[in-house]
Amino acid sequence: MMKTKVFTIRLSGDFLHKDQKSLDDFLGTHEIIKVETAFVNSENYWSVLLYFEEQRSVNSVKEPKSVKYSAENDILTVDEEKILNALKLWRAEKAKEQNLPTYFIASNKELMSVAKYKPARKEELLDIKGFGKHKIENYGEEILEILENV
Repeated sequence: MMKTKVFTIRLSGDFLHKDQKSLDDFLGTHEIIKVETAFVNSENYWSVLLYFEEQRSVNSVKEPKSVKYSAENDILTVDEEKILNALKLWRAEKAKEQNLPTYFIASNKELMSVAKYKPARKEELLDIKGFGKHKIENYGEEILEILENV
């Protein structure tokens, strides 16, 4: 069953990190279907509406879901750090271009996972936690191009 959740991302330095972490934690544990955002000028914050699928109960029968790759607390090599920095730079430019917060493009954990996993094809991006059809259609080619050129 589809559900929704609203997040407020306050831009004040006191709240920004906490609000972003709250959103990142939620994104990391739920299968997001759709995202809508709006910037509230009068209050100086982002309003984020997430549509997601509710987890099925343990009693329901379902096919086993393949485990997706996620670089939790992995140490990056020098080459992987270079890839991560290039991906972060690309994400910042893409976010500015689309007038979105950077974490809407990809979270730090997702970019770190890409740097560690080093997918060579779009299909391999599906193996990384946080990358679904929508994100791959929008950004897959550019991400793979960065991986080839770094």
